[in-house]
Amino acid sequence: MQYVYILKTSLSTYYTGCTQDLDARLEKHNQGCVEYTKDKLPVEIIFYCAFIDKHKAFVFEQYLKSGSGAAFRNKHFI
Repeated sequence: MQYVYILKTSLSTYYTGCTQDLDARLEKHNQGCVEYTKDKLPVEIIFYCAFIDKHKAFVFEQYLKSGSGAAFRNKHFI
């Protein structure tokens, strides 16, 4: 499975990512091992979804990082 996820940081900013191991990736974020979130700890998951197809997961991740994807995030998950 491939997971697309959205994190909310302590500064109320958002990070969108994709991973095969959601628990391990969240742990990496909260340990300060991810450049974008290391100075915005702690982070919390506000959304995730699972995909069987890796390509579809990456396409959805890219959508969420776009302007219309951010608007979708703000309307449905915040």
